[in-house]
Amino acid sequence: MKLICIYANYAAYNNNALRPLYNKDAPIVYAMADTALLTGGKPFFVPDCAAPCTCGAQLAVRISRLGRFISPRFARRYYDAFTVCATFTAENLFARCVTEGLPWEVSKGFDGAACVGRPVLLEDRSADAIGFRLDIDGREVQRGNTADLLRNVDTCIAYVSRFYTLRQGDLLFTGTPLPDVVVEPGCHVDGYADGQHLLSFNIR
Repeated sequence: MKLICIYANYAAYNNNALRPLYNKDAPIVYAMADTALLTGGKPFFVPDCAAPCTCGAQLAVRISRLGRFISPRFARRYYDAFTVCATFTAENLFARCVTEGLPWEVSKGFDGAACVGRPVLLEDRSADAIGFRLDIDGREVQRGNTADLLRNVDTCIAYVSRFYTLRQGDLLFTGTPLPDVVVEPGCHVDGYADGQHLLSFNIR
């Protein structure tokens, strides 16, 4: 299974984080190890490398068939479900990697860094206008909608399929709508998408 992520895919994320749009012509892509995946409401354990540890909401889509060099026109045929996710970043490590021009996967793709909610079948729907949010200890901390993506799901799938063969079960994370928030052990996280409660877990 591949976990493929799009970085800086919302204008508000870039503006609020005071980060430029690094590349206006193509999505910014990185991957997580499959051990980053956390499902079933299992707790997230803050690793020693993550101080501070931050969390952001993302909407992910599930790849449903084998594909390579997919045209944007046909990309919708290659995913069948969506869910809300909470992704974690070792913020200081990420900043150092970016400053030194190093790959940043170790700061965003460590074990358990992608907490994924229950999938919801799209059936005949599009993924172009799905709202989602993240609550911590009962308080909303992030809200987004795929209608605001700088590059929509189909565009991202077409782009990443130029480099990776997509297989059934792979996940595409579409980006965080706002800058991440700092989390600490003892917090409880809930995630919602399309008005449904899909994600619930504790941070330890």
